[in-house]
Amino acid sequence: MDMFYVAVELRDDPGLRGLPIVVGGDGPRGVVAAASYEARKFGVFSAMSSSRARRLCPNAVFLPGRPAVYREVSAKVHKIFRSYTPLVEGIALDEAFLDVSGALRGYGSAVTIADEIRARVAQEIGITCSVGVAANKFVAKIASKAAKPRVIAGSIDPGEGVVVVEPGREVEFLHPLPVRALWGVGPATHARLDRIGVKTVGDLAMIGVEHLVTALGDASGRHLFDLAWGHDDRAVESEREAKSIGHEETFTEDVADIVELRRHLVRLCDAVATRVRANGTRARTLTLKIKFSNFRSITRSITVDTARSSGPGFTEALGPLLSAIDVHQGVRLLGVSAAQFEAADGPAGPVQGSLFDEPAEGRVDEATWANASGVMDEIRRKFGADAIRTLAALRDVEDLGEIGENPWGPSSPNGDTR
Repeated sequence: MDMFYVAVELRDDPGLRGLPIVVGGDGPRGVVAAASYEARKFGVFSAMSSSRARRLCPNAVFLPGRPAVYREVSAKVHKIFRSYTPLVEGIALDEAFLDVSGALRGYGSAVTIADEIRARVAQEIGITCSVGVAANKFVAKIASKAAKPRVIAGSIDPGEGVVVVEPGREVEFLHPLPVRALWGVGPATHARLDRIGVKTVGDLAMIGVEHLVTALGDASGRHLFDLAWGHDDRAVESEREAKSIGHEETFTEDVADIVELRRHLVRLCDAVATRVRANGTRARTLTLKIKFSNFRSITRSITVDTARSSGPGFTEALGPLLSAIDVHQGVRLLGVSAAQFEAADGPAGPVQGSLFDEPAEGRVDEATWANASGVMDEIRRKFGADAIRTLAALRDVEDLGEIGENPWGPSSPNGDTR
């Protein structure tokens, strides 16, 4: 999708069209999630700090973002994708790979499918998308970027919409591109390649795999060499299992009170556990992430003997890890994630209480909480997310809102600046 979050906001409020729009946290700790092309004229891009974006574009209109709405729109977009092929690999809310090789007999060509998808997304959903067509995932990804609108010399070029790289012409397409276009070329790798005179993808392809291995290491060197020649044999994976599920909370002000941090931990654990259950799984590895006031980040993980899916079970495992951390300097961000999933055995039935096998004092009975959590999930499905909440979600956290509502940092006290 083109500037997905912004596009959804413009669809729902056409009065914003033509303005420099930024979706993200507008507070001093906010991050830009998406920027309109009018904002990009000023050098504003995603992942930039909101404070820098405001300096570059003082007239920018900041919107806090609506993750729940974006998820709904994404589901509709992916439904359109799946009407052409079951082989859809979603890699983000606004992006996916489609293997349409089995659909060509019905539609004639991949380009026809691309044109139809663009037309349907525009007509049925009211936003736009750009499509790359190629023989493999990597080249298709780069082609989709080449198809997008862009800012050129202060003007907005609408882009081609669809860019096709015919089989056998991958090298012709890739080699003129800057080397940073390759997957895996971040700032550090780019600096190392620049030192050895590699400016374009073609430069990298010609330098030879041995030199790349020497400069970047075996795995990275060989990977980039293959990409530079357009080689990518990965299949489209229509069923991608989640490797981890997590939530993070960036605080408006640093938190140095361990009691308050524990309340936030309870909220985060409840939110992550809810998503783990919705995924039909339980988790064995739980991770706590802390970013301090000086931006130093640490993580602490624990692998439990029995997989868990309840908020109290997560909290019991991570609580001691939090207590062992010195937080006196102040915590800027707290995060919880779950991994190493196991399939749930279906909805848990009633647990028969025991007179002789009670959990130790202070310990969580995960089996009982799994049943209770299932009931909580059903209540929320029927009556809404606010129908039943943890006590921690009601105390001293009103300024943060719901978990997941401010993934790009808290907004300023004045709220939405539209």
